[in-house]
Amino acid sequence: MLRLSPAPDRLPSPPPPDAAAERGTSLGRDAWRRLRKNRLAVAAGVFLAVLGLACTVLPALLGLSYSDQSAPQFLAPSFQHWFGTDLLGHDVFARVLFGCRISFAVGLAATVVSISIGVTWGAIAGYVGGKLDAAMMRIVDIIYSLPFTLFVILLLVFTDELAKRFQFGPAWNVLMLFIAIGAVEWLTMARIVRAQVLSLKRLEFVEAARTLGLGHGRIIFRHLLPNLLGPVIVYATLTIPGVMLLEAFLSFLGLGVRPPMSSLGTLLYDGQLQMESHVWLLLCPGAVFSLTLLALNFLGDGLRDALDVKASAD
Repeated sequence: MLRLSPAPDRLPSPPPPDAAAERGTSLGRDAWRRLRKNRLAVAAGVFLAVLGLACTVLPALLGLSYSDQSAPQFLAPSFQHWFGTDLLGHDVFARVLFGCRISFAVGLAATVVSISIGVTWGAIAGYVGGKLDAAMMRIVDIIYSLPFTLFVILLLVFTDELAKRFQFGPAWNVLMLFIAIGAVEWLTMARIVRAQVLSLKRLEFVEAARTLGLGHGRIIFRHLLPNLLGPVIVYATLTIPGVMLLEAFLSFLGLGVRPPMSSLGTLLYDGQLQMESHVWLLLCPGAVFSLTLLALNFLGDGLRDALDVKASAD
């Protein structure tokens, strides 16, 4: 008689699933992983974090003041005065720290203003389209045709006359500086966002949102703009050094931050007046300014590569 072998009690159990595969991933996690592999961008981020912390904490810890004139003038760099002293006996290291505060504040604030205007303008123009899109982008073209720096200078001169007439304080110049710069820095962002919205509004998720009866404002700000976060962040990191450079140029011309307050631009202007006899007055703030701009650009390049959704997962 033919005997069949008994069936096994149970089949072999499958291997346990990989924890990483079970947890899944996201665009943000992938971008963070790619950014960590970019050592230059990570080093730039660490440098900016340390510099920001130093500008915030060190003046209070060391009792530094940008207006204190207790030291002799034109002291060379030493352990007591790391960057030396200037014509009025100010500690240059203290003024560099406070100058970094002002330059960072102007760069961040002007970038926020420009992104707020540019993102809103470009998103509405790209989503609505038609005659409204044409009219809005012609306004952008007209402003683009104006000399950029001259337009900012005219705004600052106008606000300076208001400050003299109504006797506003030094903070008025800083406020008007980042408003004036932000008011003209939004043009490129508007074009970038418009082009992205034109390509996204024809996709299925936008059609599904319309089918569900969502309003145009909710579609723009809840569905389209989150998908533009990558380009907006990248452009913001690349706009900040440009704004800081423009602020330094305007302060160098005497149209930016006014004494006794200091920015990196005013320190560079003061340093070039004494560069032949006291070169550290130009080299110290110039080195900090150059390293800051390089770090911002390296970080921006790293974020651009990390947020590229077409990058292959490695």
